[in-house]
Amino acid sequence: MDQFALPVQKLIEEFEKLPGIGRKTAQRLAFHVLNLPEERVTGFAKALVEAKRKTTSCSVCGNLTDVDPCRICSSAKRDHSVICVVQSARDVAAMERIREFRGVYHVLNGLISPLDGTGPDDINIKSLIKRVAHEKIKEVILATSPTVEGEATAVYISKILKPMGVRTTRIAQGIAVGGDLEYADEITLYKSLEGRREI
Repeated sequence: MDQFALPVQKLIEEFEKLPGIGRKTAQRLAFHVLNLPEERVTGFAKALVEAKRKTTSCSVCGNLTDVDPCRICSSAKRDHSVICVVQSARDVAAMERIREFRGVYHVLNGLISPLDGTGPDDINIKSLIKRVAHEKIKEVILATSPTVEGEATAVYISKILKPMGVRTTRIAQGIAVGGDLEYADEITLYKSLEGRREI
C-alpha cells in the first residue's frame, strides 16, 4: 500500500514510465509539479499535449517537424546534394549543434537489430534509396552510432548505395564505441564529421 494520495500516486507512476526515471526521481518530479503555481502546471500540460498533437515526421527526411517539409529540407541555404543519415531526430539536433554541416538529413527512426526483431524494412531506408535515385545526390554520410547495430546499418546501406554511384562515407570514430550521438560534445561530433571516410 502506497502512502500517497491516489492522484499523486498516479502522477508518480506516469513519471516512472519516462526513460531513465526511477521511483525516487518520479516522486521528486511529482512533488515539484505539485508545488508549482497552477498556471505553470497548466502551461506544462498544454505544452505536452500541443507537442504531441502538432509534431509529425517530415515527408522528405523523417525528422520531427511541425511543418511539412521540415525547415531543414525546405531551406534554400542547405546543400541538398549531401545527405547525413542518422538514427533519430535527437541525432539531427546533435549534428546541428556543431553548426558545420550544411547539407540535409535522413532520419532512419531506428537501426537494424536482428536480436530485437528489427530488419531493414522496419526502418526508414526505402525513402532514402528513393531520394538518392531521384535527386542529384553527391554524397551520403552515414552517421549512425558506432554500436554493433549502427555499424550493421551503415554497412547495409552502403552496400545498397554502392551500385547507385553515389559517394558513401562514414563518420570517423571520434565517438566512443557504444556511445550515442546525442550525448557527444560538439568537438567530438565536429572531428567525427571532418574525419569521415569512404566505405
